[in-house]
Amino acid sequence: MIVLRFLPIVVVLGLVTLEVDAAQPAAPQATSASAYTTDLMALYHESRLEDPRVLAAYLRAQSAVEKEREAFGGLLPQVTANTSSNRILRKDETNREIYDNASYSLNITQALYNKTVWEGYQKAKSVTTQKALQADDAQAEATVDLAKRYFLALSADDELELLMAERRATQNSLDRVSAMYDKQMAMVTDVLDLKARVDLLAAQEVEARNQVRVSRAGLSEIVGRPITEPLSRIRNDIALQAPDKSMETWVTQAMDSNPLLKANERGLEVANAAVREGKGGHYPTLTFSLGAQRSDVGYDNTESPRSDSYVATIGVKVPIYSGGSTSARVRGLYDEQLAVEQEVEGIRRRVVKETTNAYLTAVSSVDKIRANKNALSSAEQSSIASQKAFAYGVKNSVDVLTAVQAEFKARRDLLKAQYDFITNLFILNRWAGRPPEESVDAVNVWLGGVELAAKTENTGSKALTNKPAPLPVRR
Repeated sequence: MIVLRFLPIVVVLGLVTLEVDAAQPAAPQATSASAYTTDLMALYHESRLEDPRVLAAYLRAQSAVEKEREAFGGLLPQVTANTSSNRILRKDETNREIYDNASYSLNITQALYNKTVWEGYQKAKSVTTQKALQADDAQAEATVDLAKRYFLALSADDELELLMAERRATQNSLDRVSAMYDKQMAMVTDVLDLKARVDLLAAQEVEARNQVRVSRAGLSEIVGRPITEPLSRIRNDIALQAPDKSMETWVTQAMDSNPLLKANERGLEVANAAVREGKGGHYPTLTFSLGAQRSDVGYDNTESPRSDSYVATIGVKVPIYSGGSTSARVRGLYDEQLAVEQEVEGIRRRVVKETTNAYLTAVSSVDKIRANKNALSSAEQSSIASQKAFAYGVKNSVDVLTAVQAEFKARRDLLKAQYDFITNLFILNRWAGRPPEESVDAVNVWLGGVELAAKTENTGSKALTNKPAPLPVRR
């Protein structure tokens, strides 16, 4: 978190600078005023219930479970019952009669050998596992997307608050220099330079406000409700560290646990089972059936005494020729199997690449954060030195404005480096197959809530009241 503290303004310019906390960048004051904030874990739980991508993936997984049960039903006995009741008018040249007859039957059929049905069931089991893994991958991908949008929203809040602070500081300086110009104690170029900067910051502030709304709309799309409450920010008492395991360890874990890769490997099993199912069309089928029938229907619907019959049947069906359609289907399924093998190899290479990129980026981001902290410290000192130099007539207002801009840029760069680091951790965990909730929980402890924001406000207020004496001005 950043603590905004306004340093004393030199009498000539009155430029305001921001002093950052030694460990973390500043948090926007506008978002700390609310009594309620939402953090990443809260939005994660909402997204699991509201994100259409996640819901659709899990519904497909549930559908696959039912389809597996459907395929298993083909292996079980098939029981059918039939009944018919007839009213018959029968007449000839000499007789005319009306009578009723009925028949009842019960049949049980069990497949003793049916390769097509068996392999279809094996394929359905692989599809169930594949859909479950795809649902896990969809959740992992959605979690990374949520984290990106969350920190994008924080970045938009930061940009707006920093622009507002810089504009207020520059406007204050403009007011003071304008008063001095009226007394012929400052040059018109100083006034014009400050005014141009204020106008530019005002224009940039308009765009920044729009970006805040746009970034919140991105979060709202995921959770299905407007996000109006402030977002929890990075605490100022934590140290961001690089992943402790080696890159080879991360890659090995990704190859073993990545749900996308596992889903595609299951897809290869599905393709193999589909080939075997297609070949089942060349195999004979063996069935056993039992039937029982009671009927008083005679030949040509004539009235007949009631009779009961019981039949046990073993049937064999041997396919001989189907016009070549079965062989063609098998060849097509085999080509599809080869295509899936290539897709699996492509996913393996992608997992290695994405894991490596995320690891290297996360490691370099830690060094970048450290460098940005040093750059911010240097920019703060440069800004203070420029103000002193202006007070003694060594530098002009342009030099001071340049130093102030450099300080605010250093603050933006530090915040962005922190957000990029955390986002890359999510990406690394996603490709390494770490459960999304564990990744969110590990990062969420870095985010502060309302109490931390209140402490930040108190610190900032105290900084405003403890001002050292202004520097003397040489006339």
